[in-house]
Amino acid sequence: MPRPFVAYLRVYEPLSAFDSDVADRIRESVQNGQINYSTVADRERDLWFRSQLSQPATLLPGELANGQASPRALRDAMVLDPSVVPGCVVTEPLVCPLDVRARAAAALVGFLTTSHPTLLSGALTARPDTVREKAARVLAELPSGAVHIVSTTWTVPLPWFTIVDPAQRHLVLAPQADPTRQVCWRATIADAQARVGKAHGLASKAMGERGPTKVLEDTGRWLEHFDPSSAVELDYGGLVQLMTDEQIEGDTSAEDVNAIVSALEREDVEEIASRFERLRDFWGTLAARERNN
Repeated sequence: MPRPFVAYLRVYEPLSAFDSDVADRIRESVQNGQINYSTVADRERDLWFRSQLSQPATLLPGELANGQASPRALRDAMVLDPSVVPGCVVTEPLVCPLDVRARAAAALVGFLTTSHPTLLSGALTARPDTVREKAARVLAELPSGAVHIVSTTWTVPLPWFTIVDPAQRHLVLAPQADPTRQVCWRATIADAQARVGKAHGLASKAMGERGPTKVLEDTGRWLEHFDPSSAVELDYGGLVQLMTDEQIEGDTSAEDVNAIVSALEREDVEEIASRFERLRDFWGTLAARERNN
């Protein structure tokens, strides 16, 4: 089965940044065989299927029939060796909890906020206000006050590329159906915050507070929730199944977005237009796949 066509932005915190109870659960998970980038999509999909196929179905993946968090799901985490993060000075493992239950709760809040009442009545088995209260309780339980992973389907939000140094791209060009195939970048959270802050200031001045500027603002606020020794990872996830090796090797998205930031600083309109056109051409292919599906 193909991996979900999902891209991820993840934060990995030092193990010492977690409360003792959370850290103990994560250590147990690591000892029993940790989740990595090649298996995480299967684990998330498994949790979702279990939530919908259980009797009765649970509201959120990663919880028991009584509505409490599943002990196993609480242990789900990815671990990153700090040596693969450019500029990272941490020596202990960096950990990214999957937070599947909380991420689903956040998505549910968005669904409640943006969907038509007719759709809500057809999709929900409980009153919207009851569902909203439950989702809010789950989000309030997050130790850091925010989920460690945000994701998007079919594409990568272009402002995310401001987080990374284009030269630090990591490629694994396995066959397209191979789960080890990967495109990602990693950065220290301090570097990511500095890059996002600069891009936000320039975008706000040039484009106002909507669109890319809003994404940059939200991303910057999200990063503030985590330990200053953390690392950030931008991962194409399952999108690499939709790209050939030639497309991946020719992908200049990170370079183009960072060049746009520099061009904004110089007020170079021609450079901005040229880079945006290249980005539109590259990501338009995936956008067409989404429309066709």
